[in-house]
Amino acid sequence: MDGPMDSLYREVVLDHHRNPRGSRPLDDYDVQASGKNPSCGDEVTLQVRFDGERIAGVGVLSQGCAISTSSGSMMAELIEGRSLDEVETIADRFKAVMHGDDIPTDVDLGDLEALEGVRQFPVRIKCALLPWITLLDALIAHHQGREPDVISTEGLTEDGRPMDVTLEDRR
Repeated sequence: MDGPMDSLYREVVLDHHRNPRGSRPLDDYDVQASGKNPSCGDEVTLQVRFDGERIAGVGVLSQGCAISTSSGSMMAELIEGRSLDEVETIADRFKAVMHGDDIPTDVDLGDLEALEGVRQFPVRIKCALLPWITLLDALIAHHQGREPDVISTEGLTEDGRPMDVTLEDRR
């Protein structure tokens, strides 16, 4: 099935890969976290600056495949200016889509919808989720006053499960 939407989604993913948003390091940040996907070689370093309970700035420094780079770019574009609760909701909905749920109607996933087709390739789900699990760990670590762990997708199953990291730990 190679329809016009598939072609459009491929173009969106390639645009984010070629021109990643948030790809400049932040001069000033509150937390920095790193993540690795050993099965693909993806690496991501996230820098996050807060303004109270909002994301004021995001730097996504990534090396890896188009899916991982695109997912990080889409994340940077989508979460800046949002509250931590909004970010958690977006992350939860995106995880659910990667695990087979329909695109949500109650939350705008923006360009992340273009990654829906990734779930047809279970080994690539880890690529799409890497920036998100790294972000969630960074937010939790910051709230707990600790340095973030280096996140690895190695402990996840091929389809990216379990990814039960939530921001509940920050409350």
